[in-house]
Amino acid sequence: MSEAQSAMPGAAFEGAHTVRETGLCGMITLRGDLGASAMAEAVRDAAGTAVPGRREIVHEGASSVAWMSPDELLVMTEYARVPEALAAIGAALKGAHHLAVDVSDARAMFEVTGKPGAVREAIAKLCPVDMGHDAFAPGQIRRTRMGQVAAAFWMVDEGTIRVVCFRSVAEYVFGLLRDAGLPGGEVGLFG
Repeated sequence: MSEAQSAMPGAAFEGAHTVRETGLCGMITLRGDLGASAMAEAVRDAAGTAVPGRREIVHEGASSVAWMSPDELLVMTEYARVPEALAAIGAALKGAHHLAVDVSDARAMFEVTGKPGAVREAIAKLCPVDMGHDAFAPGQIRRTRMGQVAAAFWMVDEGTIRVVCFRSVAEYVFGLLRDAGLPGGEVGLFG
């Protein structure tokens, strides 16, 4: 059996901001009734968090849960913990209509770090999302287009944004994030 490997191991860029591929991350797409008590129990058992609100992401230790749509969450945890988290979800939602799928190997994650204005500007150059301080803050997530592909991103803190995309477009997304930080392209819109 082959050993798991992230989409772009060691990929990194330093410019107006820093971009790096984060390595393996366990990811579970969880669909069902987000308002059900069984769903709250499943999320708590799998990730140690509450179900996030609309366009929010919550964290507990090495786990995070992101709202993706009215009936979908993305549960993120350590790569090796995915089977355990899936078992916890299955037990909590036994008999309830739901879908829980390991999508870890189908996704890639990048981290963009730097001055708060620089990381906001990098995403604003690539996505049709208001990146103003009043419109987007830590604890919020957006699911949108980045260039020509689907992506989701959230702020860990004012100087850190994480981006998730399909593994098949990881090189393209890395290139977009890199190009957004090339010298001479700064606009300074966000301070």
